[in-house]
Amino acid sequence: MTKLYVDIDGVLLTAKHTRPAPGVEEFVVFVTQHFECYWLTTHCKGDGTAALRYLSTYLPASSLTQLGAVQSTNWDALKTEAIDLGADFYWLEDQPFQAEIACLEAAGVADRLLVVDLSTPEALRQLQETLRQALQKQQP
Repeated sequence: MTKLYVDIDGVLLTAKHTRPAPGVEEFVVFVTQHFECYWLTTHCKGDGTAALRYLSTYLPASSLTQLGAVQSTNWDALKTEAIDLGADFYWLEDQPFQAEIACLEAAGVADRLLVVDLSTPEALRQLQETLRQALQKQQP
């Protein structure tokens, strides 16, 4: 199963005036059903319960239940330290560091970074469609 590394702020929640991103509930259902999901956020460094505790203020219980299956990651300076660059993966991030982009480029997987821009209300719906198409291309 394809791995999906998920940031929280700027992806599931808006970065400014924090609130759920438009369409987040449907998005959570889709990604947790179709991907092996991992937290890649400052809210989770080795312990996914911290991420869920943070999200509990903003998301309904049904979404939190689904997100309970998301696995923890651990990293120090760059989020790319937690990514299995040899695996089939996508990374959802709103503000990747230049050093992280360079790391992905060096590994030949820069196309697996999907930069999320929640300034448009349709951002998560469009991202879901991009991920759906990517999965379809992998089908034999």
